[in-house]
Amino acid sequence: MHPLLLLSFALQFLCAVHVIRTGRPYYWIFILVIGSFIGVALYVATQILPDFWQDPRTRRAARGALKTIDPSRDLRRLEAELEVAGTVQNKLKLGQECLELGHAARAEEVFRDCLKGVHQHDPDILLALARAEFEQAKYAEASSTLDLLMAHNPDFRSPDGHLLYARSLEGQGEHELALKEYAVLDESYPGEEARSRHAELLQRLGRIDEARELWQQTLARAKVAPAYYRRAQAVWIDRAKAALKQAGAAQAPS
Repeated sequence: MHPLLLLSFALQFLCAVHVIRTGRPYYWIFILVIGSFIGVALYVATQILPDFWQDPRTRRAARGALKTIDPSRDLRRLEAELEVAGTVQNKLKLGQECLELGHAARAEEVFRDCLKGVHQHDPDILLALARAEFEQAKYAEASSTLDLLMAHNPDFRSPDGHLLYARSLEGQGEHELALKEYAVLDESYPGEEARSRHAELLQRLGRIDEARELWQQTLARAKVAPAYYRRAQAVWIDRAKAALKQAGAAQAPS
């Protein structure tokens, strides 16, 4: 049998399976059988590609690819938008993009420029500023900014902000204070990062048994967690496995 004929049969079969699995009208199977390559091309163009490009995962992948090819593309666009309208919202977008690109000093400058008038004690801006300070290893400044945030916004809650505060204390060498914050985060943070960083600090302080217990908790949680949670937390789960192995513990089940 000619290879092109085999390829046509294979493509027709795959498209027919797609018709059945996605609940599309069965007349598509007739079109695929009669139309051969033309039928396959028509089905792919009208039924598969539109769904593919509307899929959020596809859009994220496309944005990621563009970012890899031209990392400053969004930065230039946001700078142009800021020139047209110097709003706080546009400044925040620019600052966040600077942070993402590793330009923490510029991000800090942008965020500080936002802290004026009614936005002087805005919790989201102060949190963004603390992140920019932390990324420059300005740990004392970051914790002070977060203290200011809470002083003016006592009802504000942010798990990521709380974790940043604990890490800022750790960066200053305030290990006992950091451990207290991490202990709270172990129970409240939505993910494994806080528990992992807590364990790693304990390890650096020579408190291996306590660290091992936290790593084992991470793996125990991962074992019963849904697949999407394991995918989202894969970095921290893998770090826990590696740390337990390094600490001489028995290999935890995958």
